[in-house]
This record gives sequence, C-alpha cells and structure tokens, in this order.
Amino acid sequence: MATASSPRPPSRGARALTVARNGRLWLIPTILCALVALFLSLLYMGGILNPDGNLHRLPIALVNEDQGAPPPGQTQNLGTQITAAIPAQTPGTTVQWRQLTAAEAQDQLSSGRIYGALVVPKDFTSSVEALGTTKATAAPTLTVLTNPGMGSLGSSLAAQISQNAAHQASVAIGKQLSHAAAAQGADATTQTLLGDPVSVTTQQGHPIGAHSGLGLTAFYYTLLLVLTGFIGANIVHNGVDTALGYADSELGPWHSRRPTVPIDRTQTLLLKMTMTSFIVVLTTTLVMVATIAILGMDAPHLPLLWIFSYCASLAVGLGVQAINAAFGGIGQLVAMFVFIALALPSSGATVPLQAVPGFYRFLAVFEPMRQLSDGVRAILYFDARADAGLVRAWIMIAIGWAAALLFGFGMTRYYDRKGLHRLTPQPERQPT
Repeated sequence: MATASSPRPPSRGARALTVARNGRLWLIPTILCALVALFLSLLYMGGILNPDGNLHRLPIALVNEDQGAPPPGQTQNLGTQITAAIPAQTPGTTVQWRQLTAAEAQDQLSSGRIYGALVVPKDFTSSVEALGTTKATAAPTLTVLTNPGMGSLGSSLAAQISQNAAHQASVAIGKQLSHAAAAQGADATTQTLLGDPVSVTTQQGHPIGAHSGLGLTAFYYTLLLVLTGFIGANIVHNGVDTALGYADSELGPWHSRRPTVPIDRTQTLLLKMTMTSFIVVLTTTLVMVATIAILGMDAPHLPLLWIFSYCASLAVGLGVQAINAAFGGIGQLVAMFVFIALALPSSGATVPLQAVPGFYRFLAVFEPMRQLSDGVRAILYFDARADAGLVRAWIMIAIGWAAALLFGFGMTRYYDRKGLHRLTPQPERQPT
C-alpha cells in the first residue's frame, strides 16, 4: 500500500521570496529611504546652486583715505564721490557696504566680521588729475583686500564684487576725463586711454597660514569634531545595549545575545553619557594629533583648541545619546538629520550664510555646526578673538549641553515613571 510522501520544506531562496511578498516588510524601509534621499538632495543642493542669486547683505568695507582737494568746480574729492556712489549703484540688499576707516576695516578683517574691503588711497584724486599731464607718475589705483579666513568662496565673492565696483568707478571717472580731454582738443588715442583710467590691485587683508586649506581647514576640522562625536556616541549606544542584553551581537556569521541586565532607561542613559564623556577625550586628542602633528595643519592656541574641540565634540555626543534615548530605533536617523543633514548646508563654513536661501540662515541660528565652525575659525584664523565668534560658540556649546541633559533625562524619567521599561521577558528554554 502506497504511503503519501510528506511535502518538502521550501528552499532558502523560496523562503526569502515568500517573506519578500509581505507588503508590511517593505513599507517602513521604503518610506524612510525615500524620505532620506529626497530631503538630503533638497538640503544639500538647495544651498549651493545659486550663491550670487541668493546674496543678502554680504559685509564688505569701503575705505576712503583720499586726502586730495576736490577737482575744479566740484565740492568733494573723487574718493568721497566713489564711496558714496558704490552703495547707491549696488542692486537691492545684496551687499552691506560698510563705510570704515582704514583701522576699523583692518580690525573687522582680523575678526572675521567682513569678507573684504575696497580701499581708495590717499593720493587718488591727485593721481587722477595728473593723467594726461606731465605730472603723472603712476596710474590711479584702487585696492581690493580679501579675507581668506572667511573661506575661499566668501572671500572670492567679496573680491569679485569689489573689483566690479572699482571698474564701474573707473568707467565713471573715465567719462569725465574723456569729455574734458575732448574739450581741450586731445586726440582719440588719449581719450581712449582715459576711458578706463583706474587700475585695481588685489591683496590679502588678513593673511592666514599656508597650511590652512585656503580657509577651509576650519570647516573640515569642525566636521571631524561633529563626526567623531556623532559616530562615537552611536558606537557607545550600540555597544552598551549589546553588553546589557538589549541588542544582539553579530560579527560576521557569529551571533550572540547576552543575558538582559535589569536597568532602567535613566541609568542606561547616564552610563552612555559617562562613557561618551571619557571616550571623547581620546578622540579629540587623536583628531589633533592627526591633523596638526602628522599633517601639519596651521593651528595656534593649541590648549584652547583642545579644550574647545573636546567641549564641542562632547556636546554632539551628548545630544546624540539624548535623541537615541528619546526616539529609540529611529534615534540614529533623527540624530543624523539634526547634526549632519541640516547642519552641513547651514554651517556657513563653505558657502557664506549671506549667499544661501533664507531657510538655511534660519537653521544657522541654532544648528550646531555653524556655532562650532565659528569658534574653530576664530581660534585658527583670527587669534581666538572673542568678537570673531568664539564667545557665541561657547554660549551655544553650553546651551547644547544643557538641552541634551534636560531633554535626555527628562524623556527617560518620563518613560520610567510610565512603566515603559526596556526589559523584555525572555522565553523559557525548552528541555533537551
């Protein structure tokens, strides 16, 4: 008598396909991946596509040192006329022209409060009047001062704007000289030479070190502090959960899970934050060793830089631990947006905040990377001056610490009081 054969168990491939047909399995990962791709693309590309079109009150100094007497029939010398005309000819609110003395301009260049300067020299009027006469000894010159410590793009934008303004001033002066020369019977060649008589020279108003990455080391050093704080905190978070038995440990094909330790959320967060505060000592030191001792990055004020770097990186680490404690499984994604995705395009370290859309300027008020990059920039390029952004950076670090502690422990205490414990009863082992 024939017996019915038992059905064969599905193969591994067939089992995977069977599981993959479950729509719920796809739902959450698909939505999250799509949102991450969409928002990252909008955030990163939206801030850099049109710096010129997004310009809003980029601060540049106008310095008039002209000591010449007004030309015949005029009440002001040419330097005064130029520095009055340039702001009036600038469209909209793209540039914030600051009328400063030479000393004031140098002070603001040295503290990172302006991106550049356009300087009218003391002999400008007399050198212009000497054109076409035997008294001419040199061509009239306007000087553009750059500030490479404000980043290569910001300094370049300021230089371009200043050079264009100087050229417009030269053309306006040239028209006056050409008309006067024509009235005196000058030939066409002389009138052409007088049509654009002013030359423009460019030089650094506040030089920085040769090993400063053209003003980009502040951004990349800040990025290192944020990444080491962010990644380090997540490593601690996952490592502690694994050690306490709240997460599985997988290394290649080896899988294990330790016995669950009965510990509440508040104590777990305290443990993670304590470990983070000690580990950041090591990571901060290694960042400085790698960038300064090994690679040779220009970095004055080393003790201050270390202290600031430690506090900055720890602020990120504490914030990540607080977010992970509050949001659980999606905490690392939320922290990524807070400390990386939203922070990078609003940092103002590569593209000036005056050259990004208003949304990014709003984010820059509270996003951490802008605050930290201002502090690092002040230490690396501007002699650790308080008014170069260092004081504000310290204040925002303190606020970041306080916010992380209050939010993190406030949420864990709330969960603990509500009885929302992480301890999950383990199934009983079947006797063998």
